[in-house]
Amino acid sequence: MPQSTVGHPPLPRQAKIAVVGGGSTYTPELIDGFARLREALPLRELVLIDPAADRLDLVGGLARRIFARQGHPGTISTTGDLDAGVAGADAVLLQLRVGGQAARQQDETWPLECGCVGQETTGAGGLAKALRTVPVVLDIAERVRRAAPDAWIVDFTNPVGIVTRALLRAGHRAVGLCNVAIGLQRKFAALLDTAPGEVHLDHVGLNHLTWETGVRLGGPEGENVLPRLLAAHGDTLAGDLRLPREMLDRLGAVPSYYLRYFYAHDAVVREMRTGPPRATEVAALEERLLEMYGDPSLDEKPPLLARRGGAYYSEAAVDLVASLLGGTGSPYQVVNTYNDGTLPFLPDDAVVEVQAAVGTKGAAPLPPPDVDPLYRGLIASVTAYEELALEAALRGGRDRVFKALLAHPLVGQHASAEALTERLVAHNREHLPWA
Repeated sequence: MPQSTVGHPPLPRQAKIAVVGGGSTYTPELIDGFARLREALPLRELVLIDPAADRLDLVGGLARRIFARQGHPGTISTTGDLDAGVAGADAVLLQLRVGGQAARQQDETWPLECGCVGQETTGAGGLAKALRTVPVVLDIAERVRRAAPDAWIVDFTNPVGIVTRALLRAGHRAVGLCNVAIGLQRKFAALLDTAPGEVHLDHVGLNHLTWETGVRLGGPEGENVLPRLLAAHGDTLAGDLRLPREMLDRLGAVPSYYLRYFYAHDAVVREMRTGPPRATEVAALEERLLEMYGDPSLDEKPPLLARRGGAYYSEAAVDLVASLLGGTGSPYQVVNTYNDGTLPFLPDDAVVEVQAAVGTKGAAPLPPPDVDPLYRGLIASVTAYEELALEAALRGGRDRVFKALLAHPLVGQHASAEALTERLVAHNREHLPWA
């Protein structure tokens, strides 16, 4: 597999960026980032691509008004034609949801019938999303390769780890991105009363399965202030994660909030069975947001968008694209890329989420601190699941789906894996040609 090497050329020409899934209600967050951070990445053209013309018109109109309000000289266009939209692009951002919120609602409900977490990126629901998504993303990537062979593909589409692994395995110039790390960086910076750029995370694991094992001031070699953070602000951090304070103290680390699905599985399942799915809330938010986007007087992202999720997505995306294209992005960023020996207990072709030096030749992971066996075991287990999940997504078949479910730590039992396989196939038949 190719090794990532960081390059540092002069600033690029003004870039063309294409966003696949540009009709998403997330998009104004991204547009705001490109407008505010334009010195980091000179932008000539931004193309929003989406087959949903009605949503695209609303989002595109607001996007142009945001650029106009902030005085950005770049142009914004919209199209339903993928090949035309990505032609000549320098970078292509993927933020799509195959099956829409209706599929998400199913992912969050039928696993509960088997006593398992219903969530769109992990467990049985996450596998369903991977099966729907990977073939679509690979088709898009092949079309990008033909229309813009030098373009970088930045994947924000969940499950990011599995999707990025599929892209890299197919030989695409791809990097995966998640907003969990930048959200924690911003949180820690506020608690420390310092600039976010001064906070460097010892961030280790897989997408949606990570721990901050150190918080350093000034860079990778800076002072580790995580013990101080936990002592002074442990209650706040634990409250945000909805985990006991004493657990953070015993770990000596800050887990991603997705770890609650593992560390408090039964409590989460009880909660999910008594409340509406998150997809129901998101669908209602999207309806309200699209109505707001249609207001011709609106020329900034509305505060309501913060409730949609994806906080700081725009800043992470602009930072990453700027570095990949030779702009003035941060020297170190948390990304999803090939392991290549970074975590020696994983295969080289696993995709890990770690700090990396990012440049025009890709992402070069930084050597992480030693990983405690407490985390190492779960990381290795979920990596094995992701390998099986990718095989199921690429080759299909009930047996492959069953094996992936049986391997997942949130499933693990034969009877549960059998029952979940039947439900997954039944609820996703229209997206699974082999079914």
